[in-house]
Amino acid sequence: MIAALGMYDRAELRSQTDAYWGAIRDGLRTRGIAAPDTLTRDDRAYWAGWTDPDLLLSQTCGLPFRARLHDKVALVGTPDFAVPGCPPGHYRSMLVARADDPRDLTALAEARFALNEDLSQSGWGAPWAHMTGLGLPIRPALRTGGHVLSARAVAEGAADWAALDAVTWALIESHDPALAGRLRVVDATAPTPGLPYITALTRDPEPIRAAVAEAIAALPAETRAALRLQGIVAIPVAAYLAQPLPPAPELPDH
Repeated sequence: MIAALGMYDRAELRSQTDAYWGAIRDGLRTRGIAAPDTLTRDDRAYWAGWTDPDLLLSQTCGLPFRARLHDKVALVGTPDFAVPGCPPGHYRSMLVARADDPRDLTALAEARFALNEDLSQSGWGAPWAHMTGLGLPIRPALRTGGHVLSARAVAEGAADWAALDAVTWALIESHDPALAGRLRVVDATAPTPGLPYITALTRDPEPIRAAVAEAIAALPAETRAALRLQGIVAIPVAAYLAQPLPPAPELPDH
């Protein structure tokens, strides 16, 4: 069975994430649902596991959910991280540049954008929609493979700006202040539905959602604060599907 919480599974938060899973696991078992002792932390925490019939619980991103997964998995619910300026269960992207780069967003529009991956809502879908709405271009220059890697690419000068998931940015500020100090927030995108929890299409998501809600409520306050968890929200599938699908990013040939 696959149970994964890979999206915000920073090394500094490993014990808190394990405690969170332990609370969910125990709640599932009391409901008669078999659950693995420990989290899956290999490639099955992402695409390899999201459509696996053995999927019990995982967290995906809004763009993969609406582009490829919404009819292949069951939506459990959306964790709420109380992102400032966002409704419960929603988040946004923080558009960051180097701290010593004074350019505004209009100037950065022609500069090198660090893309984490093509099917990322916060790293590509949201900034594309934001720039399109402003009548500005967005020019991906490199694909980094992750938000933290995009932050480093900007800080080290390999790119000029990037879009970081607001929760990831808050975790960088907390756990890697040296990296955060080399960056500045230029702008923020509009809120969109956050990263949903999913299960296999054959499973009933309701008792899983109940176990997650119960687990969050039962966590010690300091664990909840470290993970930034507030609860789980029932955002309808239609709210995810209402977001525009961005075009595939065009990167320069190297």
